Amino acid sequence: MTLPSERLERFARHIVLPEVGGAGQAALACRHVALVGLGGIGSPALQYLAGAGVGRFTLVDSGDVELSNLQRQTIYTTRDIGHAKAVAARRWLANFDGAISADVYDNRIDSANTAKLIEGADLVLDGTDNFATRLAVSDACVASGIPLLSAAVGRFQGQVGAFAGHLADQPCYRCYVGDAFDADDCDTCAEDGVLGAMVGWVGSFAAMQAVRVLLAGVSTFGDPQWGTLHLLDGLGAGMRSFTIAKDPACTGCGGAA
Repeated sequence: MTLPSERLERFARHIVLPEVGGAGQAALACRHVALVGLGGIGSPALQYLAGAGVGRFTLVDSGDVELSNLQRQTIYTTRDIGHAKAVAARRWLANFDGAISADVYDNRIDSANTAKLIEGADLVLDGTDNFATRLAVSDACVASGIPLLSAAVGRFQGQVGAFAGHLADQPCYRCYVGDAFDADDCDTCAEDGVLGAMVGWVGSFAAMQAVRVLLAGVSTFGDPQWGTLHLLDGLGAGMRSFTIAKDPACTGCGGAA
């Protein structure tokens, strides 16, 4: 794929990076990312992935913009309050770069519709705020053979991990958390609070990890880091990482071959 001259200028700072290069930038233009959850994590992730030149998005969120969102959900303004997040996100994207295409779904995602919503994506980035949805997304990714980047945040702590449970030797998100949370929601930021900049750190780090996944096999930056979970500590201003093993008894991917 050859990029038009205006696209070459737009992404010049990427192209001069040997780790990305022209081949990497052209590859990003052909990639399709499904963003599930367009809140505090999905907002900066969308901004930086669009800025990176990802060519197509599926935007999924059933919520409407609320005043309390504006402390951390950076693509929305006061004019968006009361409007569907998915529609407002597409509007932001159209204003930012009209060359990027997007499909919008304001459905509440569950085990019955997830596979349809993520169909055709090269990567799913999940920034939702409850375990039941995350596990439904993980199971659908395994069944559809789509990699998953999972990101979460609470108070001053965040985590980002890449999963490829459809591969025989790689874990899925369910290998990490197990089955106990299928019907249970985790604590919400409305109850516990969250620092807006902390959410931005997690979302932007997730975007960088997504670029790694999308460039696998294309450029030297393309290292998916499957099964590695990165823990971000806002209070201590640090990060640590550990590797998750595939669970052969996992109900999500244990039978994957």
